Amino acid sequence: MADVAARAGVSKKTVSNYFNGYRYMRPDTRARIEAAVVELNYKMNISARNLSSGRTGTISLAIPELAHPYFAELAQAVVSAAQLHDLNVLVEVTDGDREHELEILNGSRGRSVDGLIFGPLALEPSDIDSARIDVPTVLIGDRVHRGRFDFVSVDNEAGAHAATRHLIDAGHTRIAALGFDEDLSPTAAAQRQHGYLRALAEAGLPVDPALTIGPLVWNRAGGADGVRRLLASGAAFDAVFGFNDAIALGAMSELSHHGLRVPDDVALMGFDDVQDAAYSVPGLTTVDSGRDWVARTAVDLLVLRMSAAAGGAAADEAPPVDVHTAAFSLVRRSTA
Repeated sequence: MADVAARAGVSKKTVSNYFNGYRYMRPDTRARIEAAVVELNYKMNISARNLSSGRTGTISLAIPELAHPYFAELAQAVVSAAQLHDLNVLVEVTDGDREHELEILNGSRGRSVDGLIFGPLALEPSDIDSARIDVPTVLIGDRVHRGRFDFVSVDNEAGAHAATRHLIDAGHTRIAALGFDEDLSPTAAAQRQHGYLRALAEAGLPVDPALTIGPLVWNRAGGADGVRRLLASGAAFDAVFGFNDAIALGAMSELSHHGLRVPDDVALMGFDDVQDAAYSVPGLTTVDSGRDWVARTAVDLLVLRMSAAAGGAAADEAPPVDVHTAAFSLVRRSTA
């Protein structure tokens, strides 16, 4: 760094500011430092910088599972967003286990990281309010909680309402919903079923309990099981709304197994827009819930919180703690 400073005619502190992204540097000063870096083939020693700054250069992402396509793609999106900030990501799977989630949120898992992005599944608001974690934290997921931490969420109810409305507008009146849950807490299932029910009510369509299938596992096997239960009930239906894409894809397979064609006999709708939805045959109509935006926003917020905690240049840029909700969009393919 001293060599770069000497070649550029600036102080070591100015070179340090350059590498730390100081915004108020004069353009000609920045250009001289950039030229010196190229001429000297200077490479920053990240380990040394982290050691001197007390940072690890690593953040943690704690999510319920990786086997599920949505969470796998979310994890990849977080890793990609973090790389833009020269951060590594340590991924931890909680299995939605409350004790495991408590250990993470209370910082007792023995991980040395600079910050945490956490998708709690089993915790209550009181658990979050009493957390003892000592690193900046951003929450993601469905159980929105306003309080100590930023929360980046998906608009589950509005997305499900739009999906159901799309089926209704296409002329379907017997729409089965796969993924219902009796849990009254604000889970993804509860929010998506609220959107489904609201769309039916607005259209003046009755709710047939035989068409609301659940609880079931939110994977392909669960979707296939839901269709088997639906067919066994004898209820007539002309469309199926799977509360996520895995359910919908499993439902498509089972419908085909029983000789029902999608979309000719039964229209089909999913939610989340995972990669498999684009490559199924026929292509799955679904809701893009804003997964990539959630990942980018969570990482950017965490970086601001980390900088503020360290007293960095971006400390005054950190917005108030709030809930941030992703915009959704309907992705029209062939199934509906």
